[in-house]
Amino acid sequence: MTNKPLLDATILQVCAQAGAAKSICPTDAAKAHATRLGEDDLAWRHWLTEVRRRSVILAGEGRLVIYRKGKPVDPTDFRGVYRLGLPRAD
Repeated sequence: MTNKPLLDATILQVCAQAGAAKSICPTDAAKAHATRLGEDDLAWRHWLTEVRRRSVILAGEGRLVIYRKGKPVDPTDFRGVYRLGLPRAD
């Protein structure tokens, strides 16, 4: 079972560490979460699907933005490579 609040907090924390003007790769959040749980070096791979799932929810709540090719996308309708960031004031 996933600890959703902990994963959400990790995703948002990694985005905050990157800063409001930058975005992160989902693997950064997955790696941080696996490390936080004390898992081995390759365990982050297991978390990628859940990072995506939780990111869509966080984006729907307005707490996160999902980017594709540098532009915000509809969190319910995107494919391929994506990045995550905090909402920007601009």
